[in-house]
Amino acid sequence: MGKILVTGGTGFIGSHTCVALINAGYQVVIMDNLCNSKVEAVARIEMITGRHVRFYRTDMRDEEDMRQIFEDNKIDAVIHFAGLKAVGESVEKPLEYYENNISGTLSLLRVMREYHCNVIIFSSSATVYGCNNEAPYVEEMPTSATNPYGYTKVMIEQILRDVCTANPEFTAVALRYFNPIGAHPTALLGELPNGVPQNLIPYLTQTAIGIREKLSVFGDDYDTPDGSCIRDFINVVDLAKAHVIAIRRILEKTQKEKVEVFNIGTGRGVSVLELINGFEKATGVKLNYQIVGRRAGDIEKVWANPDFANQELGWKAVETLEDTLRSAWNWQLKLRERGIQ
Repeated sequence: MGKILVTGGTGFIGSHTCVALINAGYQVVIMDNLCNSKVEAVARIEMITGRHVRFYRTDMRDEEDMRQIFEDNKIDAVIHFAGLKAVGESVEKPLEYYENNISGTLSLLRVMREYHCNVIIFSSSATVYGCNNEAPYVEEMPTSATNPYGYTKVMIEQILRDVCTANPEFTAVALRYFNPIGAHPTALLGELPNGVPQNLIPYLTQTAIGIREKLSVFGDDYDTPDGSCIRDFINVVDLAKAHVIAIRRILEKTQKEKVEVFNIGTGRGVSVLELINGFEKATGVKLNYQIVGRRAGDIEKVWANPDFANQELGWKAVETLEDTLRSAWNWQLKLRERGIQ
């Protein structure tokens, strides 16, 4: 059905998407520099799917290494996850984010052009809606950002539009994720960042199991029912399935535009404090947390209007929040069984 290069394929979303692609009949080639993931994810993908996966440890900014991947494999399409991804860290390290995310994407696109690979699915983000739009977000809204991470997503979306305009053969889909959480139902794959987690759920589960002393909730004075930020939390397995549908759509040339954009979210806003309460209810584990000051770059209310993806792609989030939180906890418990902190 096609050979797909997955950049950042050992990461949280990338690894789950590799499983979904393989189960749908695609061949997968993974490229990752392992800056925020572990190579063991490749073996776990193989355990779940029963299929061998070719893996390259390299950085997408290294064009010679990228050329070798395309020399070794007839790549039909690319799903592009690779990139630094923490909002707070991007505010502290803007140069690193622009260098890695923008320069890396440009290198990838140059090599794709050289090898006549003209299909890409890009992992964009709800951060492209900035702070001037009101939730729920729809795809037609103007884009902006409040932090360097978000601006890299805005810029890459524009780069893809320009590349598609310049090259009649090139087509792209940008999937704007909201907040992916959870883990694979086998508990063989989940979110395991290197070092201190930057995302909410791995920090939450590490706090619940005793690795972290307490979880910080950034702000309780927002204009929301309980004062904490509102987000659209989507199960990572649901999210992965959207990539399979998008790949099929673009390879079968059933797109209606050369660049298509879809919100990938549940359409339901959940506050951080509501999420904590939901985790405690789903798992029976009490969480040690504290309210602290607001975090730079955070937006008050973020959730999707997913109607376009529901109708045009035939995709919909189906997993419940309770089951999703329970899957994240099961993943954390399995990590402890394996002696992984």
